[in-house]
Amino acid sequence: MAISDLASVATIENEMPVEDRWSAKTVYQQLEETAAKFGNKPAISFQLLGGAADPNLTLNWNETKDRITQAANLFRSLGVGPKDVVAYLLPTTHETAITMMGGMTAGIVAPINPTLDADQISSLLRETNAKVLVTLKAFPKTEVAQLAAQAVAGAPDVKTIVEIDLLKHLTGLKKLIVPLVRPKIETKHSANVIEFNAALDRQPKDKLTFEEDLNDPYCAYFHTGGTTGMPKIAQHKHSGILFNGMLGNLLSLDENSVVICPLPMFHVMAAHVFWASIMFGGGHIVFPTPAGYRGDGVFDNFWKLVERYQATFMVTVPTAAAALMQRPVNADISSLKGAMCGSSPLPVELFKRFQDVTGVEILEGYGMTEATCLVSGNPFEGEKVIGSVGYRFPYTDIKILDCDDDGNILKELGSNEVGEICVLNAGVNVGETYTDPTKNIGLFAGGTHLRTGDLGRIDDEGYLWITGRAKDLIIRGGHNIDPAMIEEALAGHPDVGFAGAIGQPDAHAGEVPCAFVELVEGATTTADELLAYAKEKVPERAAHPKHMEIMDELPKTAVGKIFKPDLRRSAITRVYNAALAEDGVGAHVVKVVEDKQRGLVARLEKSDAKVTDEAVSEVLGSFINQWEWVN
Repeated sequence: MAISDLASVATIENEMPVEDRWSAKTVYQQLEETAAKFGNKPAISFQLLGGAADPNLTLNWNETKDRITQAANLFRSLGVGPKDVVAYLLPTTHETAITMMGGMTAGIVAPINPTLDADQISSLLRETNAKVLVTLKAFPKTEVAQLAAQAVAGAPDVKTIVEIDLLKHLTGLKKLIVPLVRPKIETKHSANVIEFNAALDRQPKDKLTFEEDLNDPYCAYFHTGGTTGMPKIAQHKHSGILFNGMLGNLLSLDENSVVICPLPMFHVMAAHVFWASIMFGGGHIVFPTPAGYRGDGVFDNFWKLVERYQATFMVTVPTAAAALMQRPVNADISSLKGAMCGSSPLPVELFKRFQDVTGVEILEGYGMTEATCLVSGNPFEGEKVIGSVGYRFPYTDIKILDCDDDGNILKELGSNEVGEICVLNAGVNVGETYTDPTKNIGLFAGGTHLRTGDLGRIDDEGYLWITGRAKDLIIRGGHNIDPAMIEEALAGHPDVGFAGAIGQPDAHAGEVPCAFVELVEGATTTADELLAYAKEKVPERAAHPKHMEIMDELPKTAVGKIFKPDLRRSAITRVYNAALAEDGVGAHVVKVVEDKQRGLVARLEKSDAKVTDEAVSEVLGSFINQWEWVN
């Protein structure tokens, strides 16, 4: 039975307990069941280049199971035990999925975002105690291998680097040229380096060489890609991943589904929703280029790729959907049944424009790394309410609560009242969401429901609406301002593609609202015009932005969320430098860094050697964020 409304959710729940929805004890056992049932059907397709006729590779379910079995056996042969970590620093290929599955079968897998810098990657390797790192062999137009080498130099627990070579995906002259121009990597680490596919070939593929732990251990560490601070490590169990795969199956992702997924496999949306759902249902997943939507030619050829693979569902995020609307639909996309969207709220006008242009409805949903992923979604079969993130999924309890810092429930909010969204389902590890126990303190409302940090409401029909981030609140003189109010108003301007509102430091009010916008292509509006527009459209006077900045592109995470720490850093730099200059103090901000205890800290450099600490403190002492000298 598919999800269509709240009544269907209740019917599904009444049919059987959640633990009876699947028989597998591990993700590998689920893979075995799927391969036994759909062995010769396509499982994974990948192409290195973005053209609709470029070479591609497709593995069926038997071949996929064989390679994952070999990967798990390889990692065990490298000394990875049930509680040891295999990290991967990879773009998205079929080998990324093989690595992920092999890692969580042999031990615990830890994906790492390859767009981070080497120091951040090194820190995550140390934080997860990774023993093995799977990454790319040096290849033109990517610096992943260089980043890996630098990061491992600062992570001595990494004993083995396993390299994947993309060369085999090239043909003709390009295949001959790459070895001649392959970048040279300077290594300052002592880890042993081996080649992925050659090492896999030496491992048995018919069965695992070890016995799996069938007691639902942790099998994945995903660092948060959040927009509100330093990454944390969320830990996931086999049951949570299987729960997400089961939900995807209920959402109509079955053996007849072909999902084109240009999102990164270091993020739960691709890994635990779409890959797990395809594995659960026996469908087919397509990864177009290692960089997904960011790959050369993917946006220009996307609709042709849909036609090539006869995709039934596409995966998108608001930024990608907006970019696709700037290209013509130049192919037969009649196979598409729906577009699934997450990561951040979708502007209503973009939703309407996408549907008008493509004839395809967007199914907007909600999930988070800390809950293994899925929480709610608009139904494939049923009424979609634009702007909402749909109904709660089966076996998921959502409460709108007012809590104190310790997680004590002060009040449960009623219909259409805004509060913090708190959730409980099989993907929530109560009390153990993060690997760092101190991060779990105060994280659970009433000791049971995960506090998401998102503000929202549930309407009279049961649809969930996200209204903002609790941590994003702008506090102006003790008055709370939801930045979503400003962002939604600016999104109504025809020249605005995306908007991000934050609180910028203010010596008198603590914070005042400011906004950053990214314009649509060809727009000519000015910051002053947008300030006037916001003054007219933002209903609350205290929420009127005091500063407006137009950027060529807003900083975003790999899955399309506006990265607000970068906006805050920009605002702190601008405000502090202006204050110092106005008072004639010879110092300026050179960078703003994140400190675990102090939050964002401005680092200053002297332009006048005689400047004293007292002079700087007299100017900056009234602001919330602290400062320090660079040296």
